[in-house]
This record gives sequence, structure tokens and C-alpha cells, in this order.
Amino acid sequence: MRPANLCVVCKGGRNLCGNSPCPLLARFFVKPKVQFVKEEFFGPSPNVFVGRYGYPKVSVGPLGSIENDELIDAPQNWFGMDYQKIIELRSMLIRSKDSQDIFSRSRIVADVQEVAMADRPVDVEMAFKHRPFYRPSFSDMEQPMGPSAQIKSMRLAGNVHVPQIVERVTSDELKASEASFILYEKGQDVYKITSIFSSGALGMSRRRKLVPTRWSITAMDDMITKRLLEAVRESPEISDFLVFEAEYLHNHFVILLMPGAWEFENFEAWSPGSTWAAGLKSPEIIEEYEPFHGRKDYADKQSGGYYAARLGVVEALHTMKRQARVFSIREIYEGYQIPLGVWVVREVARHAFKSKPKKFTTLRQALDYMGTRLRSPIDSYKKKSMLFRQMRLGDFA
Repeated sequence: MRPANLCVVCKGGRNLCGNSPCPLLARFFVKPKVQFVKEEFFGPSPNVFVGRYGYPKVSVGPLGSIENDELIDAPQNWFGMDYQKIIELRSMLIRSKDSQDIFSRSRIVADVQEVAMADRPVDVEMAFKHRPFYRPSFSDMEQPMGPSAQIKSMRLAGNVHVPQIVERVTSDELKASEASFILYEKGQDVYKITSIFSSGALGMSRRRKLVPTRWSITAMDDMITKRLLEAVRESPEISDFLVFEAEYLHNHFVILLMPGAWEFENFEAWSPGSTWAAGLKSPEIIEEYEPFHGRKDYADKQSGGYYAARLGVVEALHTMKRQARVFSIREIYEGYQIPLGVWVVREVARHAFKSKPKKFTTLRQALDYMGTRLRSPIDSYKKKSMLFRQMRLGDFA
């Protein structure tokens, strides 16, 4: 019998129970909007996808959009959209696949990089080895996928417009972390930079390689956050206790910023009946923490969700030009039954800081308020907290 919290930690991505595919993911079937796709495709490609199975040989190819909808691959604009709309949109996206070594310099890899770097969808012409087949593809990290098929041949059929800054950065001899942050500072969102990085277009030329999409998402959240934190750690501390809040798709964030030097603690509380907690009888709470100078180990218990939440918080502090101790709680309710990807975490965390916070002069006041906004008792978080093991004497005044 596996531990009750195993699914909450694994989230279908690490095969901790030994079953492949994940039995919780296998139960989902969502009828696609498009039932039949031919063996040839001509149309816009808004993005690319790099698989992880078989690494260092991976499946790579452009995503073909059956319906020319600008929202089809724009998670930064999905906040407020319902489950059905998101799944319908993504079912209209063909995932093409060609097996390539991660260090490949083939023509198809070069074309994939062009698609990833472009600032608008690129027309592609593809022939498949068989008719694309729709098998529901849901993940804790990536957005849902539509039909998929192996590529027989492909070519870029339209003009590719690459922004000047992207062209310059991908042509320079820069480390991937440095190149990605330059793009971020110049207004490219983390989603676009992640695609460029995944396609193997960033980094020192001899070391460039394809990076599976799943891994590139967390890597980019981490790289951008670490660069932002260089400035945040040098910023003045906030002077009040501030509580920010947002909820979307049954994911509820309540985030407390406290006076003090940078520390970050993030909780996930999975309610019985939610995606990874189907067999639980009470909420499963998992905690991850990092001190002022950061953590050296990977956040295994929360994986990509930790890094996505941390990015949203650090972006806000960077904008405020302040630093703080951060006590962040994400409650996932029973309505969250189909995973849509870690973008949900990132965008809910980001939106929490778009509204005016509740301001308090003492920690006790702030925690009492948080307790009225959460399902699980605030003490259930405090007793697991690293932050509250080292609080100041005046915090509870």
C-alpha cells in the first residue's frame, strides 16, 4: 500500500508508484472539439514541444493550430477562462513529433528554433506518418495537448519574423541564464523565453541542446527568479504585514508578506477529491522553504508548483522594490480534478498581487485574518512552518 500522500508529491510526473501511465491521469477523457485530422497539415504554428521520454533522444516538433485563435497558446491570457474553454482550445493543437538527439543540428531542429523565436505564429506544412490520434494528455506541468503524430516531412511555409532582441541574444555567446534574463528585461514573458530555451536556441553555441518542455518550465522559473532576487535582497524591507489573495480554477492563494530579510515558504494543501488527493480523507499539506541565500536542493515535494509560485511572489517584490519574509499558502479544492499545467499556479500567484492588499500592524492580526480566508486551520500551517520556528519577539505584539 503506497503512502496516502504519494500522489500529491508525484503529481503523475515521476512514476513513484511504479504504474505507467499514471492511473489518475488515465481516468480522464475529454472529448476533443475536433474529431478527425488528416495526414497532412497546413496552418499556423504558435509554439513547439520537446518531449522527455527516451532522453537524450527526444520527440520534438512544432505545434500545429487547427483553429487560428490567438489564445490557443497564451496561458498568460487565460486567467478567468473556464476548464471547458481551455481544454477545447488545446484540443485544436496538433503535437507533431520527430525523434532527435538533444544535440542535433538537423534542419528540423533549426526550423523548430525559428518557430520558437518568432513573435507570431509561423505557417508550417507537415505530412505525418499516420493520421494524428487524439489521446488526452494532461500534466501537472504542461498545458493539455491535442492530437499527435510522427512527422514524415515538414517545412516552414511562411515568413518568420523574429524580434531584433531575440535574434541578437540567440546569436551572441551568452550563458542561457544571462540570455534569458536579457529577454525578460526587454519584455519577453517567461512563457516565450521558456519555448526558446526548450528549442535549444539559448546558451553557449557548443553547449546548446534541446530541453524537454517539462524541464524547461521549471528551469526558466528558477533562472528568472534567481536574477530578480539579486535586486530584491538589496531592497529595503517592508514595514507592515500585507496579505494578498487570488483564486482561480479552485486554486486559492493567500500570501503574507512580513517585515524582514528575504525568506520564502510555500504550502500546498490538497483537498480530498482534488486531482492528486482522490483517496485522502483530509487535506494533505506539504511545505517547502528557502532561506535568505536560497536553497541548494530541488523542491521535490512541490516540484514545478513551488518555482512557479515563487516567481509570482518575487516579480511582485521586484516591482515594489522591497524584500520580505513570505508565508505563502495554496489551497487546492475538490473542483480541481483535471490538471491543466503549472501555469495555473504561476498566474494565480501573479494575480494575487494585482489587487490592493489587506494591511496589518502585527503578525497576530494578519494570521487571524488569513484564518478567515482559508479552509484548513491556520495552525495546521504554522505547526509545519520553518518561518514560525524563528520568529522575532515583537512579531506577535
